[in-house]
Amino acid sequence: MYNPYTKDVRIFTGYLVTWGIIALFHFLALYFIMEMNPEYAAVDSIISNLLYAFFGISFWYTSRFISFENSSLFRLLSNHFVSGVLASSMHDFLVYISLKKLFPEEQVFLSQALFWRFLFGLFIYFIIVSINYIIIYYTNFKEKALRESELNGLIKEAELKSLKYQINPHFIFNSLNSISSLTMFNPDAAREMTIKLSGFLRSTLSKNTKQMNILEDELNNVKLYLDIEKVRFEDKFDFIENINPECRKVKVPNMILQPLFENAIKYGVYETIEKIDIRISCRREGKYMKIIVENDYDPSVPVKKGEGIGLRNIRNRLELIYSQTNLLSTEIKNNKFIVNILIPFNEDE
Repeated sequence: MYNPYTKDVRIFTGYLVTWGIIALFHFLALYFIMEMNPEYAAVDSIISNLLYAFFGISFWYTSRFISFENSSLFRLLSNHFVSGVLASSMHDFLVYISLKKLFPEEQVFLSQALFWRFLFGLFIYFIIVSINYIIIYYTNFKEKALRESELNGLIKEAELKSLKYQINPHFIFNSLNSISSLTMFNPDAAREMTIKLSGFLRSTLSKNTKQMNILEDELNNVKLYLDIEKVRFEDKFDFIENINPECRKVKVPNMILQPLFENAIKYGVYETIEKIDIRISCRREGKYMKIIVENDYDPSVPVKKGEGIGLRNIRNRLELIYSQTNLLSTEIKNNKFIVNILIPFNEDE
């Protein structure tokens, strides 16, 4: 979690280290270039740079107060120019008074150095302020990116829950229609289907809070669903399963297969008088687990344009979870409707 106090402590420590290095170079310049005695060079460097460091810390809060968002460019520059002149003048005055008392014999040098100290102080002021603004805006950018990431995560989770909760009403609607039609000519089958539907809903709703589930559990849910439909259609379809063992424990989105088998029943079994096969196979293809669901269908039956609710739901959920748009495809081949789903493999599973 973001802690502004911790950030300020890091900046404070960074300033001290920076000014320690500058003080060393200050001392070396006075001693070797200006040929001042080492005692004076050391004291001048310490006093001057300690004051710079003190003022530099206060510039941080000035920079946070005078921001680009709250001030025009002219006002910002003029405020900082005035602040820089005042800070540099105060710095020079304090250094001059301190060194004059400690080294009265160096008064001529101190007087001659006032102007250059002032310009250097002004230069240092604008350097520090510029660095402050870079730090402030970089930190704000990271905080904004973090907040946006958290917000996008919440939005994504809400969208996933919304899509997932569309599945059960869609399935229940179809199942209740089936039960309703059975009550007219086969009450015993309707009763059996109602009991199996109750068991199926009890099983699926107990797992409804989970976004992911292992493929083996999804297959068990599918078999429960097909048992329900067997009551109505009896021997009009066979379920054929060919699952590679390494695929069974791979996590997939919860209820991702259910709409595919609903479609197989609705557009395959329901629309033909012939017995059909509904197949599911799964194998590894590179970095993906490929799930293939196919069913026989009558080509003479008009095919509706576009994707139905089930396929659209699956496509949207896969895109939200894996951030890929190529994970679902459909094809019609040899009087079979085929749906291909790619699940990115997690090597830890």
